[in-house]
Amino acid sequence: MSHAKELFKRRKSRTRFKIARVTMERPRLSVFRSKQHMYVQIIDDKEHRTLVTASTLDKDFKGKIKKTSNLSAAEEVGKLVAKRAVKAGIKQVVFDRGGYLYHGRVKALADAAREGGLSF
Repeated sequence: MSHAKELFKRRKSRTRFKIARVTMERPRLSVFRSKQHMYVQIIDDKEHRTLVTASTLDKDFKGKIKKTSNLSAAEEVGKLVAKRAVKAGIKQVVFDRGGYLYHGRVKALADAAREGGLSF
């Protein structure tokens, strides 16, 4: 395994360990980013099911932004997941950034989700 993957794996396990105590009370907002797209899920760890999803591949997202791998796309996904979560009755979540640093697209998504009505 390369050094970068090992560091990512360590950050991911450290993050998951810290939020494991809180996820039994609140659902978890999990972020996955690839080179071209962003995916977000709100997961209920008690029931082991996904409550809300949003990504740059959604039908609601198509046509709003040309490029799906930049900050403005991440902000739109954050707004979309917040809108869907509030509609589903979810207001408080735990932010699971995985192994990604809280910077750039991940930070933009989190800020937009907060503006949309989610608190974490």
